[in-house]
Amino acid sequence: MTTTVQQTEAAAAVTTWLAEFSAALVANDPARAAALFTEDCFWRDLISFTWNFRTFEGRAEITRMLEATLSRVQPTGWTVTDGEEPAETDGITEAWIDFETSAGRGHGHLRLRGGQCWTLLTTLYELKGYEEPKGLRRPMGAEHGVNRDRTTWLEDRDHETQKLGVTEQPYVLIVGGGQAGIGLAARLRQLSVPTIVIDKRARPGDQWRSRYKSLCLHDPVWYDHMPYLKFPDNWPVFSPKDKIADWLESYTKVMELNYWPSTEATSASYDEASKEWTVNVERDGGAVVLHPKQLVLATGMSGKPNIPSFPGMDKFRGDQHHSYAHPGPDAYQGKRCVVIGSNNSAFDICGALWESGADVTMVQRSSTHIVRSATLMDIGLSALYSERAVASGITTDKADLIFASIPYRIMHLFQIPLYDQMRERDQDFYDRLEKAGFDHDWGEDGSGLFMKYLRRGSGYYIDVGAADLVANGDVKLVRGQVDHLTEDAVVLADGTELPADLVVYATGYTSMNGWAADLISQEVADKVGKCWGLGSDTTKDPGPWEGEQRNMWKPTQQEALWFTGGNLHQSRHYSLFLGLQLKARQVGIPTPVYGLQEVHHLS
Repeated sequence: MTTTVQQTEAAAAVTTWLAEFSAALVANDPARAAALFTEDCFWRDLISFTWNFRTFEGRAEITRMLEATLSRVQPTGWTVTDGEEPAETDGITEAWIDFETSAGRGHGHLRLRGGQCWTLLTTLYELKGYEEPKGLRRPMGAEHGVNRDRTTWLEDRDHETQKLGVTEQPYVLIVGGGQAGIGLAARLRQLSVPTIVIDKRARPGDQWRSRYKSLCLHDPVWYDHMPYLKFPDNWPVFSPKDKIADWLESYTKVMELNYWPSTEATSASYDEASKEWTVNVERDGGAVVLHPKQLVLATGMSGKPNIPSFPGMDKFRGDQHHSYAHPGPDAYQGKRCVVIGSNNSAFDICGALWESGADVTMVQRSSTHIVRSATLMDIGLSALYSERAVASGITTDKADLIFASIPYRIMHLFQIPLYDQMRERDQDFYDRLEKAGFDHDWGEDGSGLFMKYLRRGSGYYIDVGAADLVANGDVKLVRGQVDHLTEDAVVLADGTELPADLVVYATGYTSMNGWAADLISQEVADKVGKCWGLGSDTTKDPGPWEGEQRNMWKPTQQEALWFTGGNLHQSRHYSLFLGLQLKARQVGIPTPVYGLQEVHHLS
C-alpha cells in the first residue's frame, strides 16, 4: 500500500468519525457519542467541556460527562486542522482536530483504532470575544495623527504601576515570582486581566541566583521555553542557573508584568460574601493590604523544603542546612561533608563539593532511579523536544499537546520501552553503580524518570557526571537511615559514624498545600488536600486513582484558590489553561466545574 493511499484512508476514517461524533453531539445523544469510542477508551479534557482537567476512562464515564455538560458546551465545527494530514501507523490513525464551544475555540488530538476513538484530547485555547491581541489583532503601538492629550507608552506604564494595588485592586494576585508565576502573569497580561506578582526576593530570578552555584537545568532548551518568548536559537542546551535568572528578570520587563519584588505575603483570608481575598503583604518594609478576587500560589512544587528532625541537630557544631539553602562548595575545601539524600540535588551538591576538594560522603536512604543526560535526550526526549523535532515540524506547542494527549493511565506503557533501551545502552554504567553498592531502581513498573516525576516529583537523578564519582568511589557511599547527630558526626541506625564539618539535608520538598497552611490556615490546606501526584498507589503517590495532577492548574475545593508550578514545560503549557479559567471568571463567563477533585490525602 502506498503512502498516499494510507494518507487518503486515514483522512477518510477521521472525517467519517468526526462527522458521526458531531452528529451525535448535535442530537444531544451522549450514549450514541460514547459508542464511537473503544471499550478501553480515554478522553482527556482541558477546560473545554469541564472547566477542569479531567480524563474519562471508558464509555460510561464519557456518557456521564456529556450528559452533564453537552447542553451548555454546544460543541460544533469538528474538523481536521488545516495543513495537518491524518496519518496511520501500526493500526493507529492520528489526527489534529479543531472545534468550537459556546465559550471559545478548541484544539485537540484524536487516535482511532479500528475506526473507533481510542484516545481523545480536547483543549480550549481561546475565549470568544476575548482573544489575545496577536497576529492580525496585534496592537498598533504608535498613535498616528495629532492629539493634545497624547500619552506615551512609558507614561501609560507608569500610571498603571502607580495605581494597581493602590487605588485599584488586581483581579489576580500571584504569590511567587519564579517561572510558573511570571509565565502565568504573562498569559493574564495578554488577556487584559489586572494582575500583580509578588516575591519576597529582591530581583526577579533570585530564586535561581540563590541556589548552589553549579546548578544547571537538566532539561534541554527545547523543553524549557517561556510563553510567547522562546530562548534564542544560540541559547545553550542546558542553561546555567544565573543565565536563567537573568532571562527571567528580562522577561518580567519585556512582557510588561506588574512584578513586586521584596514583597512577602504574611496572611490571607477569603470572604465568602464579597467573594474576595484579603491579603496582607509587606512591601519594602511597609504594610499593604490587597483584595484580589483570585489568589494563585506559584510557590513551586519544589519550594517548601522538607527539613528532617534528627536528634542531636541542635548539638552539631558544624554547618548544616537544607539543599535549597546550600551556598555552594567554596567554603568547604578540605572539609568533611555528609550529604543526606541521593536524588538530583544530592548528586549535584556532592559533585560540586568533590570538585572543590572536599571529602564527600553520600547517605542513600532509599533507592534512586538514574538516567544519563545524553541518553535521556537521545531516547526519551528527541522525538518531541530537540533540534531534530523542530526540523521535522514539531513546534514546542505541538510537542506539548502530543505529550498531553497520552492519558496518564497508560503513559507508563509508552515509557517502559524507552527505559528498556536506556538500560541496554548504558548497562556498563549501571553495573558499575550497583557494584559500588548504589541502590538503583527503574520505577515500580520499569517506567523510569517521567512517571516518577509525575507520580511523586522525586526519586531520580538526571546524571550529568556526578554518578560516576559514586561509581568510582570518589564520593563515598553509605546506605542506611540517620539515627542522630553528635557534635561532629552523623550517626546511622547501624551505629556507623560519619565525621562531618558540613551536613546537607537533600531531603526533598513537601506538598504545595503547605504554603496554603502557612499563608491562609491549616483548615484551608486540609480542605484543598495534597498537591501533585496521580493517585497511582505507588511510593509517595497514594491512591485512589485521580487521572490528573492533584490540584494543579485547575479549581480546588477552596473557591478562588489556585496552584501552579512544576518544571518549565508544565508551567508554560498549563499556564494557558489556567489563564483562560481566570479570564472567564473575570468577565462573567459561566464556568460550572464538572468533577471537582475530591480530597483523599491532606499532605
